[in-house]
Amino acid sequence: MWAKFKLACLIVFVAVFVLAGTVPAGDKEAKPRARQAGLKFGILKPGALNAISDVAGVKVGHLTLIEGIEVRTGVTAILPHGGNLFLEKVPAAAHVANGFGKLAGYTQLRELGEIESPILLTNTLSVGAVLEGGVKYMLALPGNEKVRSVNIVVGECNDGYLSDIRGLHVRPRHAIKAIENAKSGAVSEGCVGAGTGTLCHGFKGGIGTSSRVLSKTRGGYTVGVLVQTNFGRDLHIEGVPVGRLLKNHALNAKPDEIAGGSRMIVVATDAPLDSRNLKRLAARAMLGFGKTGGVSSNGSGDYVIAFSTAKTLRIKHGSGFTGGKVLANNKMTPLFQAVIDATQEAIINSLFAARTTTGFKGHKARALPVERAMEVIRQWGR
Repeated sequence: MWAKFKLACLIVFVAVFVLAGTVPAGDKEAKPRARQAGLKFGILKPGALNAISDVAGVKVGHLTLIEGIEVRTGVTAILPHGGNLFLEKVPAAAHVANGFGKLAGYTQLRELGEIESPILLTNTLSVGAVLEGGVKYMLALPGNEKVRSVNIVVGECNDGYLSDIRGLHVRPRHAIKAIENAKSGAVSEGCVGAGTGTLCHGFKGGIGTSSRVLSKTRGGYTVGVLVQTNFGRDLHIEGVPVGRLLKNHALNAKPDEIAGGSRMIVVATDAPLDSRNLKRLAARAMLGFGKTGGVSSNGSGDYVIAFSTAKTLRIKHGSGFTGGKVLANNKMTPLFQAVIDATQEAIINSLFAARTTTGFKGHKARALPVERAMEVIRQWGR
């Protein structure tokens, strides 16, 4: 009887973590965000939440999947707005810095320059299951009863070091739940959703986010970024080679530990941009990535998806017309600066928020030692 009771408690424990989207921490110290710790990135100010959700209407949801010691994975959903995206599409674009990855829906996104589904992130071998979940969610929406084709956008990073990726534990229902969990407001970071099992610069990575707001004289637009980090081995923060100073960098790693790694970057803005200038904006996100020590390796999937939430540019299904005025080329530079700054900070936030995690086959990913990192940054006069 006692054995059955303990088994029942364990099942409830696992179920709670799966549904609540939380991760049992391997360390218990407080986890400040990078800006709370005293860091600043670039010259522009962040939004109120310093998150992608500072772009009005954008929602983010996570489904964190933790089972025993073997499974550390999940799904993250980004919704450009809370309505029916198939009936009210948004202009969008994607930039591929290195294509060793899977980005479902990319060709239609590139061809038509619009998004008609939530953007979903997961692990490498679960793209198919998450795509199926996205399809089921979209077909079930009121107004979509006659839909026979829908383009679901799904990106990925490989979390096979900490999670039993070959077990295919993510199912379509998990993608649906991540979408249903999407909300406005503060965004959970670190070991959540699609970032549950990822690594970054030799430390535990995960989900990170940040935003920037332009002054009214420059349009007053907001740019928000969300990242799924799983790359690199030469961490830089504000120009300081933190990874080298903490003896956790490529020169100290085994050859197979520095061969690859990926990142997904999602950029949202309320600036009225068409797909052409959204592609230009997406490309600049990689400059922010580079400032953190990323090199876009041969074995990496480096993708940036950018979209505009401007209501005047939404594409009404079947209307026969697209939206109104778009921002001119000569107004893009401040937005470029915004996405560079926000991408850099989002990546560092993913590291600051992550916690030491033990997973598949006892593999352990240690969290960035924030206090020690800040100490070496201060020693460099930053």
